[in-house]
Amino acid sequence: MADEATFSGYPIDPSNGFCHKTKIFHSLRPRVPLPTPDQPLSIAQYCFSLLQSSPSAIGSTTVLIDSSTGRRLSYSEFLDQIHSLAVALRTLTSLSKGHVAFILAPSSLQVPVLYFALLTLGVTISPANPLSSDSEIAHQVRLCKPVIAFAASSTSDKLPALPLGTILIDSPKFLSMISGSRTDTDQLERVQVSQSDSAAILYSSGTTGLVKGVMLTHGNLIALIAGFFHLQRESVQNQNKPQPQPVSMFTLPLFHVFGFFMLVRAVAMAETLVLMGRFDFESMLRAVEKYRVTYMPVSPPLVVALAKSDLVNKYDLSSLQLLGSGGAPLGKEVAEHFAAKFPNVTIVQGYGLTESGGGAAGMTWEESQHHGSVGRLAQNMEAKIVDPVTGEALPPGQKGELWLRGPTIMKGYVGDDNATAETLDSEGWLKTGDLCCFDSDGFLYIVDRLKELIKYKGYQVPPAELEHLLLSHPEIVDAAVIPYPDEEAGQIPMAYVVRKPGSNIGEAQVIGFIAKQVAPYKKIRRVSFINSIPKSPAGKILRRELVTHALSLGSSRL
Repeated sequence: MADEATFSGYPIDPSNGFCHKTKIFHSLRPRVPLPTPDQPLSIAQYCFSLLQSSPSAIGSTTVLIDSSTGRRLSYSEFLDQIHSLAVALRTLTSLSKGHVAFILAPSSLQVPVLYFALLTLGVTISPANPLSSDSEIAHQVRLCKPVIAFAASSTSDKLPALPLGTILIDSPKFLSMISGSRTDTDQLERVQVSQSDSAAILYSSGTTGLVKGVMLTHGNLIALIAGFFHLQRESVQNQNKPQPQPVSMFTLPLFHVFGFFMLVRAVAMAETLVLMGRFDFESMLRAVEKYRVTYMPVSPPLVVALAKSDLVNKYDLSSLQLLGSGGAPLGKEVAEHFAAKFPNVTIVQGYGLTESGGGAAGMTWEESQHHGSVGRLAQNMEAKIVDPVTGEALPPGQKGELWLRGPTIMKGYVGDDNATAETLDSEGWLKTGDLCCFDSDGFLYIVDRLKELIKYKGYQVPPAELEHLLLSHPEIVDAAVIPYPDEEAGQIPMAYVVRKPGSNIGEAQVIGFIAKQVAPYKKIRRVSFINSIPKSPAGKILRRELVTHALSLGSSRL
């Protein structure tokens, strides 16, 4: 769109996509053609159609590698297993289009097969963090109302009884379901899936303290993958030389929006994926060397570790060409430190929310030197920068809340109409809760979070949830949780606690009390005791005052 002088009759600035009349930023990327919305099409069918257009998808090209066992799956085996599983699920259960399947399992070769088989049947997948506590899982199940669950032996005991039961994906029964004979595939009638049907319910922490189930449609995911596919094809054509088979290393969990859409993207583009069931830094380095990994989607703490660790010198990482950083902004100093150590590896940044399908802005290879930015608006996407106080839309260079509109924006929050209405307006604008600005060249910068989520290693930790749990302790009168900066994790949850008079509760007891009730990434890792929590006249916790206090406390500890 950069070569277009007008949009809907109004002039736009070709350098940044801003229309002074409508106050809307338009993407500078070429518009990507999408299937007509009324065409029945699932994300699985769309991926397979792109896959068939790639010559490298034929024959024995590897699609998946388990880094811990070295076991491989070729594309032909992968497609056979998807079909076999879909047939078996159709034959052995009453699972059908519109049902929801809850998935609670660590990354393995079976999980991508399961995702695609269910999506082929028109079943909505709802993967969750296997480390979640029983109460967190119970809440998620209440939201998405699944009829069936798929779990590992190690996680199945966290699940309630469901109408169609729970199938263990590491059991002989499941393994026989994915290894049916090829002739079985003929029995599978094509399911008519509308692009407006829900494909996935992914979980996003809200400031209310409880996770929300984000409904993403097949159309949302098709638009997302179409954008990546066209951008990648353009990039390869520009390089004008044969490229090695792309090998991606996945340290990301497949239940998280970043890992989920990167998985779908890699399959659509006929790439090879190396999966890690449990993250370990040195095991990751070993796998990069062994499998000649070319690309890794990562979070900023991993970039810090690569830049600072001496372990990297033990391994041959020369195959690495590109890191895609997301989940949190990457600091300029970290990017420069990394570049000095790995001059032949490019880092591109991106930005997205679960509510935007994980994609909203990103960089091309050529734009990677814009340190501190998360790139330009994705294809077919529009944005506004809105003054949080006046509601006025602002021009480039001004800070405000980022609003997004486009084909990847969620359908809404499952089972929470109020939260949906607060986040999505009547014109389809998603209010991100992030304080941002665009520069004069259309690059987006995340300035701060209007939402008060703590970003621990790319995970979102809602302070309100932890505060609610702290206040349930009989010896705690009041509490506030803030982000405390940490070089490795990005931020850690720190609690300010007001003791009940006469109580001697200590830091270890507070940390232990919370640890028993939440997933490991949500644990409180630092506690300070205080006489009272600073609050506004309206009763809102003044977190910035506590952050300032914590930082001064931290420097005095040193």
